[in-house]
Amino acid sequence: MKFEDYHIAPEIKRSLEKAGFKRPTDIQFKAIPAIMKGEDVLAIAQTGTGKTAAFAIPVIDRLHNQKASSRPEGIKCIVMVPTRELAIQITEVFDKIGQYTKVKAFSVFGGVEQGPQIAQLEKGIDVLISTPGRMFDLVSQGHIKLNKIEVLILDEADHMLDLGFIKDIQDLIKFLPKNRQTLFFSATINEKIKKLAYSLVRNAIRIQVSPNDKVARNITHSVAYIGMDDKRFFLERIVKENPESKILVFVRTKVRAERVFNALERMEIKSLTIHGDKDQADRTEALNQFKQGTVKVMIATDVSARGIDIANVDYVINYDLPEQAENYVHRVGRTGRGTQKGLAVSFCSPEEKPVLEEIQEYLGQPIEVVKISVTDYSETLDFTSDTSSDLNALMKEVESYEAGKKKKKK
Repeated sequence: MKFEDYHIAPEIKRSLEKAGFKRPTDIQFKAIPAIMKGEDVLAIAQTGTGKTAAFAIPVIDRLHNQKASSRPEGIKCIVMVPTRELAIQITEVFDKIGQYTKVKAFSVFGGVEQGPQIAQLEKGIDVLISTPGRMFDLVSQGHIKLNKIEVLILDEADHMLDLGFIKDIQDLIKFLPKNRQTLFFSATINEKIKKLAYSLVRNAIRIQVSPNDKVARNITHSVAYIGMDDKRFFLERIVKENPESKILVFVRTKVRAERVFNALERMEIKSLTIHGDKDQADRTEALNQFKQGTVKVMIATDVSARGIDIANVDYVINYDLPEQAENYVHRVGRTGRGTQKGLAVSFCSPEEKPVLEEIQEYLGQPIEVVKISVTDYSETLDFTSDTSSDLNALMKEVESYEAGKKKKKK
């Protein structure tokens, strides 16, 4: 079935055709008809399967038809998400699919002044995409009215629980009309997720895409055993051997992100960092540069793993293995999206081997080991452009970063 065969507005078909969307993905094929019928939906779908369009297409179609029949104005749909980046990117999808309609989408999130957001809300919007904390603040202040909400969407619900948003979600639900459609999307499912989902949906259609495959099939996985202090040299080698590739590097902490950034700078490799200590303007600018390909290497922490939806990421490098096994899935899901191929390479130090075992157990399969000969290993270290292996110099980097944080807070 093609999108042109769906009973959706011609304006939406036009935007889909312009974007090159011809056939629905599995999650779109299963979810769109149910959503268009007004059913509640509980969908479990891994990242990169096209689930944003799965709910954006039918919601835009519904609101577009309402506007044509002169229905009352006001926010009709709310999309709740865990991160600012995800809010921005979902808004972009709504704008892209609804570009030829009169449906207006807008995102609000913390980390920026709320004044401009309030001004835009007062102009009138149809779809609001927001993080729970900022949305709750604006509802409490009376800037957001939820009495006309017809559709509630929770996206990346499992991550919202991980970040402790459960109380904000439950408090917000009290403001919503009981007679509404609820769409619940999550990449993983466990008892906590089920409990939250079934407290919100009614007689929901349950959809599960690729339940036996934790990660997309078009991602090639590998792991290399590398000493913790040698990882930067192997990252340098991958980057320099693949100068045209978009490479997303994941580390465990904000300090590690800045250390890797500084190491690459010494190697004359341009990169960007994105993590919780960056203000929103810097995070947005970094994402835009990475999207456009003006900078090919992005270093991120796990907080950003769910919020980065960028086309043509060739490599995901797990510079540090994630603390939680399921975060491996969210990290590597940044590559191999849709029908594209992707490469996920993990660096595993001796102290990280127990974490690797947990990840492989979670995946239900081993990750292929890249065997590095003694000669190759030595040459990687010998031919580096980074001559600063002095521990004191590295400690100064950390101290400089921490001092910068303190200065910024004053």
